[in-house]
Amino acid sequence: MKNVMNAMIFGFKEILAWNTMKYALFGGFIVSMIWGFIGYMLWDQMIALSSAIIDLIPFSMVRSNGAWMLSTFLWFQLVIITFALIFAFLGNFILRTVSKDKYTSFSIWVIMGSALFWALVWFFKGDYFYHQFLKLLTWLPFETVEKGIAFLIAFYFIYNAIVVSMVFFTSVFSKPLMSSVERRHFKEDDVVRDHTFSIIGYTLKDSILYVVASIIAFPLLFIPLINILVQTVLWNYLVKDTMSYDAAALVYEKVDRKEIKAKWKGLGAISFVSILFNFVPVLNFFGPFFGEIAMFHYLKNLKQL
Repeated sequence: MKNVMNAMIFGFKEILAWNTMKYALFGGFIVSMIWGFIGYMLWDQMIALSSAIIDLIPFSMVRSNGAWMLSTFLWFQLVIITFALIFAFLGNFILRTVSKDKYTSFSIWVIMGSALFWALVWFFKGDYFYHQFLKLLTWLPFETVEKGIAFLIAFYFIYNAIVVSMVFFTSVFSKPLMSSVERRHFKEDDVVRDHTFSIIGYTLKDSILYVVASIIAFPLLFIPLINILVQTVLWNYLVKDTMSYDAAALVYEKVDRKEIKAKWKGLGAISFVSILFNFVPVLNFFGPFFGEIAMFHYLKNLKQL
């Protein structure tokens, strides 16, 4: 457990370093722009698909889960709006007091603080918001409810596409990123550089399996609480299986899947913390990088024991 905690602390420190941030921010911007453009071009078709799915579900379940989805969507929006308002009203003060080197890390702490604040509000008042949205969906005609939930489902598709793409992006750039980490922290032990194509191939395989599993499990996303569990399990599979292989391929000359599975508790704990980033917009850019760096550190230390 000590090795796991040290790896997580190391991961948190590294994602606040500019060398890692530039990968995460650049990747997040590119991936978001691509999927934002795809979503814009195919939005009508996505809404039509979402509406067709909703037609297969009993109205009471749509209404109930729609209230939960709207409540969650409101939380996302409040996190983003709070972050934007802080920089809108305090931007000049922040620029004067925060150095350029720490500006990006400060921004991350601000959005994390915003997410924590609204998470506490939802913890104490979440039932109130849920029931208010439930009343709203009860008052509205079914067509309006359907369109509103279809919009949220389409947004869910785009958001998941961004998450999967960020995992793939992290894998593609894992070697140069880990090489930088190795030069600064593991000078005595080089990063293995012979598994680039196997890493990309393995990530592609995991991404396809994740998409297939998500399609199969999609009906469960309309059951409150179970949907959170299902989404957590799916994300955890994608991150744990992909990132653990990436990290192992950069640590060992020969990757042994049995050896990786033997360390599933430590890698699973890191993976779980990593997927928590996905529940916060913008921070989801950093989740795969945190997971890969922490797992790399964890396996490196175990190898040296």
